[in-house]
Amino acid sequence: MRASLDSHELFEGHHLEVKPSSIRRAVVERGVAGLNGVISIDFGLRSRKIKQVGTLSGRSGESLDNQVARISSYIDGDTHTLSVSDGCEFDNLRMDSFEVSGRREMGSRVVVDYKVTYTQLKV
Repeated sequence: MRASLDSHELFEGHHLEVKPSSIRRAVVERGVAGLNGVISIDFGLRSRKIKQVGTLSGRSGESLDNQVARISSYIDGDTHTLSVSDGCEFDNLRMDSFEVSGRREMGSRVVVDYKVTYTQLKV
């Protein structure tokens, strides 16, 4: 599976998974003396978290480091669009974190596991 961020092919790998959480709704409920029940004020839909996990690989440690730096540059506070090869598209995303771990060599390639956390600001 493949995923692109703002039409840039940054995530290629055999293992890639995108897990959106449920959308949150903001509600305030207040009880008032003399009123049976509560007053409920609905503030509408709010943000949700989207997690992406997978593996990245490069021909060398240096090329993998460059790939990690390119992805890390998207932690800029701007909104982005994530498109996944299965047809899902998530827009209005802010990249909150990008973590890599488990650096290892597999044949002639260098591989790391990664986890990206996004906040979808508007659903």
